[in-house]
Amino acid sequence: MQEFFGRLLGAALLRSETYEQVEADRSATLQSGVVVALSAVAAGIGGFENGGLSGVAWGTLAALFGWYLWAYVTYWIGTRWLPGPETSADHGELLRTIGFSSAPGILRALGAVGGLGGILYVACGLWMLVAMVVAVRQALDYRSTGRAIAVCAIGFPIYVAILVVTLLLTGPWPV
Repeated sequence: MQEFFGRLLGAALLRSETYEQVEADRSATLQSGVVVALSAVAAGIGGFENGGLSGVAWGTLAALFGWYLWAYVTYWIGTRWLPGPETSADHGELLRTIGFSSAPGILRALGAVGGLGGILYVACGLWMLVAMVVAVRQALDYRSTGRAIAVCAIGFPIYVAILVVTLLLTGPWPV
């Protein structure tokens, strides 16, 4: 359990060594899914006022589906369209690292505190995107962050589309 929380903190603090550790640990795929689920539940708690319990449930399912899809698309883009000279990865490595890049999203639960919802949701979303870039850079063994940014920029719209569908189905988040 201590290892899980250490990874959670390291991922949120954007520590590349944490992402390397998660990438290499095939048993961390379940842990990554737990991070995605915790982040999704936290978003649901933060917006519970608008989405209720069904919003939490739907958001969690959408986040898990989005995580899997985004990891696959990122894997495909990163290994087929934009591979670096040292790129060597499989879908599981992207699942693990991208899952842990959701760690900052756990703070979205604080959105339940009056007036913080919208600002916190945007801040956590941006933080998660930066963490995603670090995760992709490490998982795809890129030498430069620019290539990881390009991969994320191509894959990010898919995640946004899933987020928009979720918001349309569960109602707007508090602003």
